[in-house]
Amino acid sequence: MDLAGIGIGPFNLSLAALAHGLPALRTACYEQRPAFHWHPGLLIDGATIQVPFLADLVTLADPGSPWTFLQYLKAHERLFPFYVAERFHIERAEYDAYCRWVSEQLPGLHFDHRVDAVRWDHEYELFEIDFTRLGGPADDAHAPHLTRADEDGRGLGRAYARNLVLGVGTEPYVPEPLRPLADAPNVPVLHSCDYLEHRERLLATGHITVVGSGQSGAEVFLDLLRHRPLGAEGLHWLARTPSFAPMEYSKLGLEQFSPDYTRYFHALPEPVRDQLLPRQWQLYKGIAHETLDAIHHELYRRALHADDWPGAVLTPGVTVRTAGRIAAARLELHLEHTEQGTRTRHTTEAVVLATGYRERRVDTLLAALDPYIRRDASERPRIDADHRLVLDPMIKGSVYVQNAERHTHGVGTPDLGLAAWRSAVILNSLLAEPAYRLPSRTAFTAFGLQPSGRCDTVIGGPHLPDQRNGLAPTRM
Repeated sequence: MDLAGIGIGPFNLSLAALAHGLPALRTACYEQRPAFHWHPGLLIDGATIQVPFLADLVTLADPGSPWTFLQYLKAHERLFPFYVAERFHIERAEYDAYCRWVSEQLPGLHFDHRVDAVRWDHEYELFEIDFTRLGGPADDAHAPHLTRADEDGRGLGRAYARNLVLGVGTEPYVPEPLRPLADAPNVPVLHSCDYLEHRERLLATGHITVVGSGQSGAEVFLDLLRHRPLGAEGLHWLARTPSFAPMEYSKLGLEQFSPDYTRYFHALPEPVRDQLLPRQWQLYKGIAHETLDAIHHELYRRALHADDWPGAVLTPGVTVRTAGRIAAARLELHLEHTEQGTRTRHTTEAVVLATGYRERRVDTLLAALDPYIRRDASERPRIDADHRLVLDPMIKGSVYVQNAERHTHGVGTPDLGLAAWRSAVILNSLLAEPAYRLPSRTAFTAFGLQPSGRCDTVIGGPHLPDQRNGLAPTRM
């Protein structure tokens, strides 16, 4: 085949959907899960995705595709209800259902296939992909070839591809001080990715602490707050950030999630990129204004009806230094307030860690390719403008990455709004003639004094005064 995808999350599903209409490319994707599911533990009733519905799998690259969200609504006879609802941001559960609808119809998607290793065959100039079919032998004509069975009877096989795209996603991050408790059996310390699975048990717990200042933490706190007894909420929300800050959602601020900004960021020197990313946390770690408003409204409503302050405490600016068990049903967190320089002990009965995600490590998967991967000063893979690992010239094939290049492509890397554009960039780079016409300019903001990447817009153009006629520029 021409392109093999490893992992089937929204990004590789986008790639597969856009590749479906390209007869020049033979593609297949492999996923160890039995079916598509997108953050099932956080599909809280009423929670919406933070990008408009136009940021589906394909629309921003190919609005005429049969795999758009509007086509999904049409197939389910919900176009008119959606039109009347006037909803620009859809619920997470509906986005998950839309992606699953696409995944169930697209050919070349192989669920229940765990990719175990990848190698480069220098003789045939192909990638060898070893996999295990977890659900037993394949029964469709398009399935990859099975070679034998392991001790458990599962099918072992190998596929070959000229190019790869890694879309293995991220994994839940648990801070080091809380890792022993989270790893211990029967201890009520869980990551927010598993929230819905344990929700009823949490609601029956006397006191719950939520750790994390992003959207997930806010949604979990709000959901718990709405379902706790009036006047006996027993909730504490801790955050490392100085405040429970809103996400940057101004129109010009959102232009930092555009292809223009992605190209600009990629062209910056590595040290500048590393300094810039931490300062942009409110672009992707903040909380939606609507969620903050809903939390404040619920707290005010409870204060009004209970005629007292609700039993919910919100404390930003603190870090968890250490944590442990002090009784069979109680946990103790040792906290430090960054600005005050003070410390205290916090007792609770359950902890929900809304502490985000980290890029999933692929060291084992790509172990055979590691000597050929070129790295930066921090030993991270170097990635070119087309989202392709920079490899030794001995490797003739390409390895692309999706949602593993924040250090080279910036804050838009995990953003669903750039999924279709990035998929189109990858597919265009594989073809002799581009299949998707992508815009040369996507933002009103000019990110720099010189054009970067393929954006050939001259900053200011003919509207800037000519300063070469003996006139020195003036600092304003």
